[in-house]
Amino acid sequence: MFEMNPSLFEKIASLCFALALGHTFSVKQFQKKALEYPAGSLGENFFHLLGEVEVVFGLWAGVFIALSLVFFDRNQTLEYLNHCQFTEPLFVFVIMVVCSTKPVLEMVEVVVLKLAYWIFKITKVHSSYSIYFVSLVVGPLLGSLITEPAAMTVTALFLLKFLFQQKISVKAKYLTLGLLFVNVSIGGVLTPYAAPPVLMVAAKWNWDLYFMLTHFAWRALGAMIVSTFIVILLLKKDLVKIHAEHLFRNKTTVPSWIMMAHLGALFLIVLTHLSPVIFVGLFLFFLGLVKVTMEYQKNLKLKESLLVGFFLAGLVVLGGPQKWWLQPLISSLNSYSLYLGAAVLTAFTDNAALTYLGSQVENLQDISKFALVAGSVVGGGLTVIANAPNPAGYSILNSEFGEQGISPMQLFLGALLPTVVSAIFFFP
Repeated sequence: MFEMNPSLFEKIASLCFALALGHTFSVKQFQKKALEYPAGSLGENFFHLLGEVEVVFGLWAGVFIALSLVFFDRNQTLEYLNHCQFTEPLFVFVIMVVCSTKPVLEMVEVVVLKLAYWIFKITKVHSSYSIYFVSLVVGPLLGSLITEPAAMTVTALFLLKFLFQQKISVKAKYLTLGLLFVNVSIGGVLTPYAAPPVLMVAAKWNWDLYFMLTHFAWRALGAMIVSTFIVILLLKKDLVKIHAEHLFRNKTTVPSWIMMAHLGALFLIVLTHLSPVIFVGLFLFFLGLVKVTMEYQKNLKLKESLLVGFFLAGLVVLGGPQKWWLQPLISSLNSYSLYLGAAVLTAFTDNAALTYLGSQVENLQDISKFALVAGSVVGGGLTVIANAPNPAGYSILNSEFGEQGISPMQLFLGALLPTVVSAIFFFP
């Protein structure tokens, strides 16, 4: 057994974290409540605000900061905030804006549709099957190269156009959303720098590219292919209604030099993702590039990206003080219990925070290290807070789930099948 003696500061943070978690699963109720008030009224706006999932953790982080200012010295609160690492929220904001531009999206469409066309010609399957398969396997795998937030953004935006804006069933939407979240979570583990839960431990545990390819890559590829194939079989009735052959004839409308300039900017931002001073500077330069090429652009997704960044910043503020119970719990479990426990815990806390705390445990065995990270990525699709890129996908696709948006419980159920498949492949 282990003893837990949290400070008052940690107790307040954990209380706010628990309330934020409960709030996340209650957003649909707040959205329903908002409909009871006249449009534009104070009540409608208030409950609509509480019903926005991107606001939840930032809101409760604000409550936590206000309470800490009441109960503690102002300097202590400021010292804590100054030690919080907001690099990831900043990076997700920047990468989401860059990847949602028209030139980047057209590049992704070219890659996905070319591969899908080859599969279509070789196998003679329905065109929508091949496009669905490639977009939900190759798209998430891009996360190992351009980072998971970027992969989530470009894949979600492609699926929005190809699938979610078509007449498909609610079942098809939730199964696809769950599959997307799970595949992105495991699709970034082919390299040691792209998936946030891997990035947190790779340097300390000396996990290089060879280690990731030999220990994680085949598991991720196998899980993604099997899960996507099963979901296609379950959604045959929906997919067969989508005649996508015309997409194979799509031509790009953006000049190649603009695409290459955007690709270069994306590469440099990803390369410097650990240094906010540099990648934010590059982002400002990128905004200038967008300005002078406006005839080949669409409106930038600044608001949506800022909301996702706000969500993740709130998670950073509230997640730090959870060390008092997470770290002892991790250190008390054997490798198999740790694997299953990490997969479950990830649904309730960001998987990067979970692996970071695990990296602080001394003398952790190699099998336990693998079990912790594997469990964390396996469970990364079960909730919107489980993996840092999930809020980006949520923000892009939420409007296609009706007035009340994405249901947390339906998302959990939609992600359950690919999570189980992934759990089998990653079992230590």
